[in-house]
Amino acid sequence: MNQFIATRPAAIIVGAILTFTIIACTNYDTAPKATIGNKIDDTVITAQVKAALMADQDIKGLGISVETRKGKVQLRGFADNQPLIDQSVRLAQAVTGVQDVDNGIALRSSRQSLGGKVDDSILTVRVQSALMADNASDSADIKVASNAGIVQLSGFVASQAKIDQAVRVAGAVEGARSVRNEMGVKH
Repeated sequence: MNQFIATRPAAIIVGAILTFTIIACTNYDTAPKATIGNKIDDTVITAQVKAALMADQDIKGLGISVETRKGKVQLRGFADNQPLIDQSVRLAQAVTGVQDVDNGIALRSSRQSLGGKVDDSILTVRVQSALMADNASDSADIKVASNAGIVQLSGFVASQAKIDQAVRVAGAVEGARSVRNEMGVKH
């Protein structure tokens, strides 16, 4: 019986050390998690915004990227003129459930030749590939678009450090003249 009493404090100390070690080594994401219900709502909102954009004859061919997180809609891509950008924002705002619209649609630098469009498509693929090869970025959550060598990154990622890393990776890709960061941190 005395042996049991003597080993009990040691077992408590070892248990406490293990508990503190597990807690200290656990990687906690301090950003609140989106619930399953939020994710479903956001998916529906994204689909409805995309449908509204595709239904507009002037906007449907622009290839605007739409992401939604907790009712906040991100619009990203390039348009030929400001009225098209404004119309895209109005269409997104009109969708039920949209809390806010973050407009990141940029004006195209100029009308591009077919060769320029091909160059931008190749640049987009190179940036996407570089992001996928980089383990430090959330490549699955990042959308890439390019226009005249300007790379636009959008989407919601886990942290500012992930955003910074993605911008560095994209900027190092051959053909990228500059990188436009339109990403947000998941909240």
